[in-house]
Amino acid sequence: MGWGDMEPPNGSVARCFGVFNATDGHHSVQNSITSPWFSTAFGLIGLCSNLFALCVLLSSSRQLSSRARSSFLVFLCGLVVTDFMGLLVTASVIIPYHFIKFSWAKVDPGCHLCNFLGFSMVFFGQCPLLLGATMAGERFFGINHPFSRSTSISKRRAWSIVGLVWGFSCLLGLLPVLGLGRYTLQYPGSWCFLTLLPDTGNIIFCLLFALLGIFSVLLSFIFNTVSVVTLCRVYHDRESVQRRRDSEVEMMVQLVGIMVIATICWMPLLIFIVQTVLQQLPASGQVHLLPTQTQKMLLIYIRMVTWNQILDPWVYILFRRAVLQRIYPSLRPRPSILSLYPVLNPSLRRKLTADSVLQ
Repeated sequence: MGWGDMEPPNGSVARCFGVFNATDGHHSVQNSITSPWFSTAFGLIGLCSNLFALCVLLSSSRQLSSRARSSFLVFLCGLVVTDFMGLLVTASVIIPYHFIKFSWAKVDPGCHLCNFLGFSMVFFGQCPLLLGATMAGERFFGINHPFSRSTSISKRRAWSIVGLVWGFSCLLGLLPVLGLGRYTLQYPGSWCFLTLLPDTGNIIFCLLFALLGIFSVLLSFIFNTVSVVTLCRVYHDRESVQRRRDSEVEMMVQLVGIMVIATICWMPLLIFIVQTVLQQLPASGQVHLLPTQTQKMLLIYIRMVTWNQILDPWVYILFRRAVLQRIYPSLRPRPSILSLYPVLNPSLRRKLTADSVLQ
C-alpha cells in the first residue's frame, strides 16, 4: 500500500488523529503486540533500574573529592533522571490505554494529551543523546587538555550545562505545538509522536529531530574515540603509567557503554525517519495516512529506543570501578603524581591536590 493509495479521513477528525487506519484489521492484532502486562513489567523494570542507579550515584558523589569525577557524575545523574522521568511520564499515559482502551477522540478531542505525549517522546528522546555528546565532549577536553583551567567544570556549572540541554530539548519538542510539524496518534493507537507525512512542516521537523540525534551520536563517537586513544597512549607509556588515574578509565568505559547502547537503540529509528521523509516526495493530493508497513516499522524502532532508557542505568551500575576491579584485578589504585614527587612547592602541591592531573 503506497502513499497515493491512502484516502483522507473525515475532515471533522482532529489534526492529531487519522494518521493510521484503526479499522483496517488492526484490532485483530492489537492483543498480540500491546499486552498491558508486558508494558507494565517493561516500565517497572526501567523505573526500578533508574532509581537504583540514582541511589548509587548519590552515594558515590558524597565520597568524591575529584572535580573531574564529580562533574561527570552530575552529567550522569542528569542522564539517569531524564531516563527515569521519560519512562514515568510516557508510561503514565500508555499503560492505562492498554488496560482500558479509551477512545482518544473522546478523551482528548483537542489533542492536548496527544501533544503532551508527543512532546515527551521528543524531549526525553533527544535529551539522552545530547547529554551523551556533552559528557563525551567534557571528557575529551579534560583528558587532552588536563592542565587547562577552562576544562575544569564545577558542579554548579555542570548542572547549568544539563539545564541548557534540557531547555534546548524542550524548545525542540515545542516546535510542533508552535506550528512546525505536528504530533499525531501512532499505530496501534497508544502513543503520539512526530508525523512522517510528506508535507513541508513535518519534513522539516522530522529531519531536524533525526539529524540532530545522528549528529549527537557521531560527535560522541569522535570524542570518545580520541579520548580512548589518548588514555591508551598514557597507559602504555612506562614513564607516564603512574599518572594514569583509574577513575579516568572508569569514566571512559561508562561513556563508551552509553554510546554503544545509544547507537544500537537510536540509530535505526533516526535513519528510518530520514529515509522515510526523503523518499516520499510531496504528493499532488494531500495525504493523511501512513502506509501500514511504515506504521509497523515505526513501532518496532520505538520499542528499540525504549531499551535505551532501561539499559543506560545498568552501564553505571555494572561498570563501576568496584565491579571492574573484581573482573580485572590489575585495575587497582595507583600512586598519584604527588607520591612520585614528594618534594613539591607547597602552592603546586595544593593545586595538584585540588585538581586532578587528568581533569
